[in-house]
Amino acid sequence: MDFSLNQEQEMFRGYVRKYLDDVGQTKIARDFIKYEIDSYQSLLSGLAELGCSSVNISEKYEGMGLGALDLVPVLEEMGRALLPGLFLETNAIAVPLLEQFGTEEQKEKYLPKISSGASTFSLAWLEREGNYRPSSIQMNAQQDGEVLILNGIKTLVPDAEMADSFIVLVRTSKGDGEKGISLVIVDRLETNMTIQSQKNIDETRWLAEITFQDVHIPKSQILGPIHEGWQVIQEGLLSFNAALCAVIVGGIERVVEMSAEYAKIREQFGQPIGRFQAIKHKIVDMKMDLETARSLAYYANWALETGAEDRVQAIFSARIFATEAFIRASSDNIQIHGGIGFTEEMDCHLYVKRARYYENYLGNTQHYYEQTAMALGW
Repeated sequence: MDFSLNQEQEMFRGYVRKYLDDVGQTKIARDFIKYEIDSYQSLLSGLAELGCSSVNISEKYEGMGLGALDLVPVLEEMGRALLPGLFLETNAIAVPLLEQFGTEEQKEKYLPKISSGASTFSLAWLEREGNYRPSSIQMNAQQDGEVLILNGIKTLVPDAEMADSFIVLVRTSKGDGEKGISLVIVDRLETNMTIQSQKNIDETRWLAEITFQDVHIPKSQILGPIHEGWQVIQEGLLSFNAALCAVIVGGIERVVEMSAEYAKIREQFGQPIGRFQAIKHKIVDMKMDLETARSLAYYANWALETGAEDRVQAIFSARIFATEAFIRASSDNIQIHGGIGFTEEMDCHLYVKRARYYENYLGNTQHYYEQTAMALGW
């Protein structure tokens, strides 16, 4: 099987990389840390003009009508640049769920805006002292005629202050199992929710706690069948994790490049440190992890796009390996750089923090080991 991307996909990658090079790659992330978001907003407009935000949206809704594999080069380049923001949540969760489960009204309302780069989505899942299992979804959505009344608190919501809409997991019937969970689309400017900022290890990703108090949402905003939202979000997790693997591959690739470049110019005992076996072996191990993660990511996205029988285990096993490889590579990169690797002057720390952020985002490694084992019938 050929695991490489085709000529058109690689050409598109070139356009995206050139654009991100022109804006300074990680400069956008560094500006974001200082709450200077003008450059980020400008970047989003530029990426939308390139067509990045419309890749996997149907032509009927002003998109390109392409698949998951066509999104891979865009995601890899965003991973290299540690791009902040909600592209992943919007195009790898919201878009696939809207395309598969959304009503015609929902598709017409949201997809053209996403395609033009004018709208972004975040995911409000976690609750206080909760986890990503169905029993932790206790936020109440009381039904009153054609309206849902939302009451509860969602925490660690990514980039909530920048999102235009949220996919919120709520409980529409009593219980603590999978049955009775629904997905509701909540538009930020049309509700009276309260957003409180939270600290994050990765300062390029803002987190927030959202309080819903008697928030009235029309039932037409329910995404997918009512009470069956758990099955719906599982489909979203498949597309999200396949896309996340591609983002991580981009991050690992840049880390390997940084290590190799530094090993050539840093000298000790009269020679570049890259000549020492300890450094050589470490960089080779990082490169091996990169190529393995890339192959797994490409296969995961191919399996998602084609609906292959092994898509669940392919995607979750790719997520496990890529996440762990990113942590190893970014940590080794700091070791190779030595003392200067710990300083803010270098980008090393940014990649370590992003790797640790992804480690537990929408499920930890143990959770995905269990999911993979179940998919394999073990």
